[in-house]
Order: sequence, then C-alpha cells, then structure tokens
Amino acid sequence: MSQSPQVVLEQQQDYRFLVRFDAQPATLLVDETPPLGDGAGPTPSQLLVAAVANCLGNSLLFALRKFKQSPEPLRSEGRADIGRNAEGRMRVVALHVTLHLGVPAASLEHLERVLQQFEDFCTVGQSVAQGIPLHVTVRDSLGRVLKGPAEA
Repeated sequence: MSQSPQVVLEQQQDYRFLVRFDAQPATLLVDETPPLGDGAGPTPSQLLVAAVANCLGNSLLFALRKFKQSPEPLRSEGRADIGRNAEGRMRVVALHVTLHLGVPAASLEHLERVLQQFEDFCTVGQSVAQGIPLHVTVRDSLGRVLKGPAEA
C-alpha cells in the first residue's frame, strides 16, 4: 500500500468525474444522484462508506489470517446516515458497517481476541471515526452477532 495514496479526478460532465488512482490503469466514474447529477456512478458518501467498509473487512481478514484462520467468503455492508448540522448543512452524521464471516464462529480459533482488536488496525475506519461516529457489527455465517448491537 502506498504511504501517500493519490487520486486525480477529471470532470467529464456536470457532477460526473473520472477518478484515477495513483499510477494504476483502473478508473472509476463517480457522480451525484439526480437532480444534480445523473447517478452514473457512486456518490462521495457512498465512496466514504465503501472505503471504511473495505478497510474494516481487510483488517478483520488480516487479523484472522495471522492466526491461520480462514473466514472466507467475507462480506461487508455499509450505510451512511445523512443529516443536517447546526448550520443546516448536509453532513454524514454516522456510519454503520456490518461484516459477515463466511463460516460459523465456532470454526474459528482466537476469534474473541481478533474481535477485540481488529478495528484498531483499520487506518481509514479509525481516521474517519475521529470525526464521525462509526458503528461496527460482526456476524458469522449463521447470522449470529459476534460484535456490536444485536439488532444490527
């Protein structure tokens, strides 16, 4: 991972931009939803949720693999709550991420220890959580909540 990730966004039309990541050939088209944009790609809020959910999923996978555990296939789901601040401006007021293990919890060793610490190693999640409440839930393949609120 680059220690100084860089992106370049080039306007294509109205609120639609093409995103280039470092020197990689892959690009991503981003856009706002109507009425501002055409909804031709993810919005900035969706990108924020995706970045946090991806980082948390990666952190959980890394932590489990350190103990030679195989939780695959993992799935991450994220949601941003959008609301108005004191000045009436729209803001992301909370993020919710649910990580789903691909196996039952009973099949994984050291899971309790992993669940206590994996979030601390998620660079993006911990950075964002300094300014936006971040709620993380982990479920196993049977749907049991292993971490986080039971109603998540």
